[in-house]
Amino acid sequence: MHNTNGCRIAIDIGGTFTDTVLVDAAGHSLATTKTPTTPENPTLGALEGARRVLEEAGAHWHQISGFIHGTTLATNALIERRGAKVATVTTEGFRDILEIAYERRYSQYDIDLVKPDLIVPRSRAFTIGGRMDARGRELQPLDEAGVAALAVALERCGAEAVAVCLMHAYANPAHEIRLREMLSAALPRLVISLSHEVSPEAREFDRLCTTIANAYVLPQMASYLADFQARFTADGLVCPILMMTAGGGMTTLETAARLPIRLVESGPAGGAILAARIAAETGAQEVLSFDMGGTTAKLCLIDGFRPQTARRFEIARAARFIKGSGMPVRIPVIEMIEIGAGGGSIAHVDRLGRVQVGPESAGSEPGPACFAKGGTKPTVTDADVLQGLIEPARFAEGRLRIDEAAAEAAVARDVGAPLGLDPAAAARGISEIVDENMAGAGRMHAVESGKDLGARLMIAFGGNGPLHATRVARRAQVGRILIPRDPGVGSAVGFLFAPVSFEIVRSRYETLDTLNIAGLNAFFDAMIDEARMVVRAGAPEGPLTIRRQAFMRYHGQGHEIEIALPDRPLEAGDIADLRRAFEAEYGRQFSRAVPGMTIEILNWALDVSSAAPALRQYPLVERRQAARPVGQRRILCDVTGDWRAAEVFERAALAPGDHLSGPALIIEPQTTTFVSADFGAQVDGGGNIWLTRKAEDAR
Repeated sequence: MHNTNGCRIAIDIGGTFTDTVLVDAAGHSLATTKTPTTPENPTLGALEGARRVLEEAGAHWHQISGFIHGTTLATNALIERRGAKVATVTTEGFRDILEIAYERRYSQYDIDLVKPDLIVPRSRAFTIGGRMDARGRELQPLDEAGVAALAVALERCGAEAVAVCLMHAYANPAHEIRLREMLSAALPRLVISLSHEVSPEAREFDRLCTTIANAYVLPQMASYLADFQARFTADGLVCPILMMTAGGGMTTLETAARLPIRLVESGPAGGAILAARIAAETGAQEVLSFDMGGTTAKLCLIDGFRPQTARRFEIARAARFIKGSGMPVRIPVIEMIEIGAGGGSIAHVDRLGRVQVGPESAGSEPGPACFAKGGTKPTVTDADVLQGLIEPARFAEGRLRIDEAAAEAAVARDVGAPLGLDPAAAARGISEIVDENMAGAGRMHAVESGKDLGARLMIAFGGNGPLHATRVARRAQVGRILIPRDPGVGSAVGFLFAPVSFEIVRSRYETLDTLNIAGLNAFFDAMIDEARMVVRAGAPEGPLTIRRQAFMRYHGQGHEIEIALPDRPLEAGDIADLRRAFEAEYGRQFSRAVPGMTIEILNWALDVSSAAPALRQYPLVERRQAARPVGQRRILCDVTGDWRAAEVFERAALAPGDHLSGPALIIEPQTTTFVSADFGAQVDGGGNIWLTRKAEDAR
């Protein structure tokens, strides 16, 4: 019997389902559940999930000491363009930063080029006099006399939020701060985002876009988070709510409401954190994280137990896979590729007679045709049902009735009939396309990163990840897969392993030859104080880890390389070490260093985080025995294309050392693991399922 005092709860609101996990003080899972996401008010689905796990575990709100939440709401608002009406205020003479952008076309020869939608038209772009230089020295005072006219213009254009991005505000934010004071006094209801708070980095276009995106989602997210807090408090929650960030850490509700842009992709970040943790526990140095939900599939590369990270990504690309076709956002983020391939992804036949799957999704309302909630279009889940890979009576803990006839009718009408295929063959075609889409995205992501998928361990989770893992792995040339415990709610489980953290990237131009060490240490001290205050609000006690990095380049170059700094104040003797570290990394990436060139540092990064929970130690499994099936099921084999009998196993009944051979289905409350005919499975001492591809002659 588990002690329910000191429990923690994690809730991940996805596009189709809301995942909820309850663990005890030692981190052991007490209860998990998936509830349909409630698009009109996502808090309602979250509250239902929380009540359900508490009831299942026999726990009460006053026993909850930790609450972590991640949501796709900010992402969806940006992609679907459902945010506030935003205006911009830039320095006089720089009204057209958005129009000029990078001064280049993302597709040089496309005569029908669609420009990225950057949210703010030129008619809502305003300027104000005043100027700072790159060192933060005031060249021209802020034109305070012009603020009254600016306020009138903002009110007249109907702006609900304003993004303020003044030249070199990252070096000296005094003008932005004063402008906010004056605008707030004139327009008390106006939501104001300042660039030096949102993204204190050089490169005006990226900084302005990030500030616009933050202002765009801020009113909606602030309202949502306040409602979320109020409803859970009214239900009995007494501990603070922490929010998952895109960078893989947690932050306070207050910080999240002020900087909601940091919540973009917070759900998928939890999945990457889970995969990195499992990699550390199993010693897997090279991992591909595969998270397939109801709406999207997310793939992330993990090396040395750390997810690949980035400082920039794009939102709502006009051309899905072309860099530069979206709105650039500069925040710390776990780098992954996300495509519209989930259980709810809709299939159709295009005018050339090709099966297309996604990116449109049936979501939770109305959902796939087989959900019997009014959906009529065929989806990936409908295709899995027709191939016998989902047991209708056990789907979604038995709470959702599966209508096989509705799935067959939808697939036959929209895919089978146009191609002259029977429903089963049409369903297999849908699976083939969506699995190849996911494998292709993984291959492309690996190539862009200069890495190979073949030697990697795939860690698969999400409501549909274990069901499609072997099919995607085969196409991606991956031979080993790990399915963790509670994979259906994997991202929410990952939330529980994330540290409370806050990362700051700030611009300060230096050259290595003339490095102002005293000034730089004071610069870092100010950032540490700022970040520590945010972290301590969520983690009042315990040790903190401080990581520092420099973004370095040769003079005249446009992009930087990330170099780790000592985790202490810099000293004169560190300069030679920094030069060697930069030249070694530059040589690794570009084959050779450039001797005698001046080395510049443009940006400096700081990450302050609390300690993550200790890694689990798995007991060794000496014995090896055949697992006992609980039945059989007729499935359409993905290897041969024939109908075959597959053994069915209960995951809860599998013990460490159990092994089995495909084709097989391993069923648990929130998902099913499909073991293809060319794979075998074994359970390790931690309860993880390892799927290994068989040799050609062993099938």
